[in-house]
Amino acid sequence: MDLMRIEPQTITHLQEWLGKSELLTDTVTAAPVRALSATLDRDDPSPISGSFLPELWHWLYFLPHARESEIGPDGHPKRGGFLPPVPLPRRMWAGSRIQWLAPLSVGDDIQRVSTIKSVIHKAGRTGDLIFVLVEHQISNQHGLAILEEHDIVYRDASGPDDKPVAPTAAPEDAVWSKTITPDDVLLFRYSALTFNGHRIHYDRKYVTEVEGYPGLIVHGPFIATLLVDLVRQSIPGCKLKSFEFRAIRPTFDINIFKVSAKPDLEKDPSGKTIAIWAQDHEGWLTMQATAVIA
Repeated sequence: MDLMRIEPQTITHLQEWLGKSELLTDTVTAAPVRALSATLDRDDPSPISGSFLPELWHWLYFLPHARESEIGPDGHPKRGGFLPPVPLPRRMWAGSRIQWLAPLSVGDDIQRVSTIKSVIHKAGRTGDLIFVLVEHQISNQHGLAILEEHDIVYRDASGPDDKPVAPTAAPEDAVWSKTITPDDVLLFRYSALTFNGHRIHYDRKYVTEVEGYPGLIVHGPFIATLLVDLVRQSIPGCKLKSFEFRAIRPTFDINIFKVSAKPDLEKDPSGKTIAIWAQDHEGWLTMQATAVIA
């Protein structure tokens, strides 16, 4: 039976955030580019002014800089501010849809205008879910470069009687694949690069004893970055026009996982639409994505 824990007046209050915007500015510096290349174990040339910023690496910029006194018990900034103060303990990056209109380069001065586009409440099997859709428009000195829609889902903590969602088997016809062996250091380095204090990614005692997971959780955007990196490795020199992904199941650091891809010839005989996915050590689908290359 569906559970309802959030009062209607709370939903109404959260929807007051609709249309709220914020403007952030940054500069595409070289140091995070070098650091992510090392984290991905890539042998890239050292970035210099004018070097192309690979797709999704804009996530290295516009980082949240909450003061230490503003951090909540889970390591995230306390609720409120730009994002609505959803009274549910678990917050996850559920997916994104991104279009590249023009390239970004090292040395660019960039700005991001973010807008809350929707706040939707749903009653699920295990209680309330709140879906927040944020639109990001990223520009450099030449104009608009990236359009991104970011899906955030908030949910209650799992209860002892909750049953896991039935898994979906990953495709078995990959053309390109890579096995990833996650560990504490890999996850810590990505958390540090993105200034992400969320304890589920580095605090094993917290994630197992408080949140009830079996291990550290691999960041959703890091998996998405690995998916795009697989395409970059498999089709050298390609540039992406668009990318979308949806997180399906959490990935933990206690087992290997695999990223895979293939041209989706049924959808696009030209071979420019790439189906990409991640799967866990048991072959269950954990992330599903599509890229379109130029």
